[in-house]
Amino acid sequence: MPAGATTGRLFAGSAGVGAAALSVAMLLLARRQQRQPQGLQRCALGQQQKKLVPMNRAGAALCALPEGVYCDSVEKCVRRKTRTVTIGSVKVGSEHPIATQTMTTTLTEDVEATVAQIKKCSAMGIDIVRVTVQGMKEAKACEHIRRRLDEDGCTTPIVADIHFTPKVALVCADFVDKVRVNPGNFADGRKSFNTIDKLSEEDMREAQAHIEEAFAPLVLKLKEKNKALRIGVNHGSLAERILFQYGDSPEGMVASALEFGEICRKYDYHNFVFSMKSSNPQVMVTAYRALAREMYKLGWDYPLHLGVTEAGGGSDGRIKSAAGIGALLLDGLGDTIRVSLTEDPEYEAKPCVALRKVAERAEGKGVAELQEPNSNRRDGIFSRRKCDFPLDVPLNSDGSVFSVATAEELVGMDKKALCDRFGLRLRADGDIQKDWTSVDVVFVEGDVSPAASEKLQSLLDIPIGVLCRPGDNVPDGVTLLHDATAVAAGSVVPERLGGHCLSFTGEESAEVMTQALKNASPRFIVLQPKSQDGITFLGRKFFSTLSTIEEGSSVPAMLWFRYPSVEGQDEDDVVIRASADYGSLFLDGFGEGIIWEAECMTPDALRVSSFNLLQASRMRISKTEFISCPSCGRTLFNLQEVTAKIQSRTGHLPGVRIAIMGCIVNGPGEMADADFGYVGSGVGKIDLYVNYDCVQRAIPSENALDKLVDLIKEHGRWQDPPETVASEDVGAVAELA
Repeated sequence: MPAGATTGRLFAGSAGVGAAALSVAMLLLARRQQRQPQGLQRCALGQQQKKLVPMNRAGAALCALPEGVYCDSVEKCVRRKTRTVTIGSVKVGSEHPIATQTMTTTLTEDVEATVAQIKKCSAMGIDIVRVTVQGMKEAKACEHIRRRLDEDGCTTPIVADIHFTPKVALVCADFVDKVRVNPGNFADGRKSFNTIDKLSEEDMREAQAHIEEAFAPLVLKLKEKNKALRIGVNHGSLAERILFQYGDSPEGMVASALEFGEICRKYDYHNFVFSMKSSNPQVMVTAYRALAREMYKLGWDYPLHLGVTEAGGGSDGRIKSAAGIGALLLDGLGDTIRVSLTEDPEYEAKPCVALRKVAERAEGKGVAELQEPNSNRRDGIFSRRKCDFPLDVPLNSDGSVFSVATAEELVGMDKKALCDRFGLRLRADGDIQKDWTSVDVVFVEGDVSPAASEKLQSLLDIPIGVLCRPGDNVPDGVTLLHDATAVAAGSVVPERLGGHCLSFTGEESAEVMTQALKNASPRFIVLQPKSQDGITFLGRKFFSTLSTIEEGSSVPAMLWFRYPSVEGQDEDDVVIRASADYGSLFLDGFGEGIIWEAECMTPDALRVSSFNLLQASRMRISKTEFISCPSCGRTLFNLQEVTAKIQSRTGHLPGVRIAIMGCIVNGPGEMADADFGYVGSGVGKIDLYVNYDCVQRAIPSENALDKLVDLIKEHGRWQDPPETVASEDVGAVAELA
């Protein structure tokens, strides 16, 4: 038996190659006669995993889970120990710095353009570059790309991205440093979703034998050539058999990865990494944690490549990627990363480097002790806190956005300035209304003068909540902010309209927290740490303690983090770090709102980024969600240009998700997380989707956007853009204010 083979391992009910994945499937098959409904709630992996502990022939567990279950430590960030995987000149694994990656957007057969783009990415700080290889022409071009790079002294490893074509993978393996295969389509062919109506154990064994027949030759060649492999599972392109067994869920992603990993191990090949990408950060985080948990059980130590696929561009794409990738890095998971943006690939370098710094800064930081007696997070079960929201403070139950202003600033604002600052809408008749991205509460710093008091009252009348310290001239309806420790040491705080808010640092004892909550009966509370170091673990400790206190378990809690200016860091760096910090808690259901302060960001940038972060964390949906791929050599139209046009036309539809895919590879599958899809199907041709279903084919690209709008209207999801007030009218109204 080859070294590293798994045929000596037994899982309950099955043995041999593919046992890990097969046992998962058979446990569920008996009660799954049809595909489950979509959504993360069906993927309660922890409820199934108790049946999946690997066993030896004596029936004893092979490997104990670590303290963190899916990561090494409960209390602090400790990087997961992995083997080293060699990818050309770059080594990946826990003993090496986190490697950065991107993917070219050139036509791979255009050797000079591809070489130039790889060199440009390398100069910007990218360690590994992937190229699309859809056929023999592109596979053979890889030889010339590698040669030209070597001639120019560029040692950046290149990775061949393979879909559908095992024979092409064998050819390009001679020339590239790593091959990425997608288990969803490497052997199972092009995407379909509804041709399987039953699946027996024998059917599954035959399917796994078919996979091995297609995949084993590549494994053997990579082993012979000492080349690397990425088993790159994509939530949007799972095989139909996996979809039938699990739905488009994290547990299906894990089973798909394990099937291919088992084959590699059967042939004693170990120079590979896993990835578990999704355009949904919550699904992505759950899937990576589930795979890490299974690898701990199996005694596997393969590195992880992290990424949120089809994240989009601009601030949206950076925030969504940083929330998902950052949440995993702060738990010590991840050895190589890519931030997939609908932009030129060199622009992915900076956020990748910023995320690597987040991980390096977090290493070893946390809390002294963390008790989580009932951790849904560690069990792979997602849940949010059940909160009682106050009637006299206009919080949003899906996630509240706060803004910070001084009392002096408010005095100087007319109506227009007030609307611009807090995202409000000023009507032509002078009335102020809330909009989709209006702040919910304003924290007012400083002493409140009589003039400032009038402004506070005008905010309350909109209604916008107001939070400030106790003092003179504070109108009824304002929520008063108190230090929790001081309140715990005092007496009961008198009731008032607007009530009270307690500020915790996260370092208070359970006794202090309990007494403060009893004395104040707060409308909501804020977690305001003294330092940003180890904030993920501080937050978990705080919410774990809060859940045990009757007076606090259902009180809404806001996360209030401050980011002072740091030399050498700009707004993008702060956005990446903050998105990782907030995302690591929001994605686990901790926190009902956000107060984000950063010295290098404008109030408007903070407000917009706060809404983007809540949406990325699958909390509050304030605008259209765009799932757009980052483009590559397969893309059949100008993705950046088309995405901008679609966003301009449809960006005012909160709750609507639109996928924009340059080609068919992930297109139909990504419809799993979208309401409507716009997918390149040929040169100048577009297919339109509703969820999984292609409803219009081969539309001329010049008509496709109009057809997409018509499709949205047909399904009752369209609303006209809000009317804008002419600038001269706004100015006139502001003058009267």
